[in-house]
Amino acid sequence: MLDLALSHWLDTHAQALDIGLSEPQEVLSQLAAADVLRVGISSLLGGRGGNIADAVEVLSKVASHSLAAAFVFWGQRAFIEYVLQSPNKALREKLLPSLLDGKLAGATGLSNAMKFLSGIEALQVRARQQERGWTLDGQLHWVTNLRKSGFVVAAAVESENIGKPFVLAIPSTSSGLQRSTDLQLMGLQSSNTAALNFSHMDIGREWLLHEDAGIFLPTVRPAFLGLQCGLAIGLARRALQEAEVHSRAGRTSLLEPLLERGRHLEQVVSELKSGLLDGRFLAHPAALFRLRIALADSAANAVSLELQASGGKAFLSEHGSGFARRWRESAFVPIVTPSLVQLRAELQRQEREAAA
Repeated sequence: MLDLALSHWLDTHAQALDIGLSEPQEVLSQLAAADVLRVGISSLLGGRGGNIADAVEVLSKVASHSLAAAFVFWGQRAFIEYVLQSPNKALREKLLPSLLDGKLAGATGLSNAMKFLSGIEALQVRARQQERGWTLDGQLHWVTNLRKSGFVVAAAVESENIGKPFVLAIPSTSSGLQRSTDLQLMGLQSSNTAALNFSHMDIGREWLLHEDAGIFLPTVRPAFLGLQCGLAIGLARRALQEAEVHSRAGRTSLLEPLLERGRHLEQVVSELKSGLLDGRFLAHPAALFRLRIALADSAANAVSLELQASGGKAFLSEHGSGFARRWRESAFVPIVTPSLVQLRAELQRQEREAAA
């Protein structure tokens, strides 16, 4: 169960968060106050204990109330995971306390890097080595949780000095880093989502998350995608719950399909959690890709069932605002990087290589 105060706040603000009428700064503060950012982190590091599967579960509960808030949660928690898995202990000690209490926003910034890892696109940030670090140029076109009061963003960087790509944590105070105005999204507007431009930006070696992106990215990918799956899980569960309420009030013929969808969803969730805990996704990322696709499909099917169960009420503003928001949210789930198109293309590539 979520903290009751957080649940109430999310329900009260869900619509405003989606369309941008709620202050984006508040989202991270509310999540931190409810201590959800500490789930799945050792108490020795300031967390509440548990594991990454527990973090996915609590993120999914937030998503069942508001995908916009869960999107911010994903960005923050994914960045925290990068810090936890970085060999840079000094950077972890410097950043982790303020990340856990929500005073500092963490942005994943690795969507481009995950596509790079699968050979889909080149890295968009380049570095020239200097005596004390690097000078960066490039851009990140879509990054969430870029809190205007301050943030730190992870980025995979291509070295122009013929070194291996590496991964940096880049603070918003860096000279030469420019944040765009918030992107005008169809939903999830209060998520501090914007673009970043790096122009002759100098950064020191103390901000290095990992010296080899080829090692670090596959290591953090299970958490990156696993936490992302929480978005679809929470949305699917909420839509099925709403559909069941409507069905019991009149459309009882939908009850059995709803129960079957629910059973299938929880089977996939169980497989996701066990894979995150036993480490199988490190060696077999394709299995995680398939689960991400399956969960996105489950969310789309669940919202469709909610529409069928609701009938015409779904198009009445008085009754259907929550459904309309979930419909927009379900349209976002397939396109968040890596998109379903990109995942399916990668699976097809792997199958061709295996057959060759």
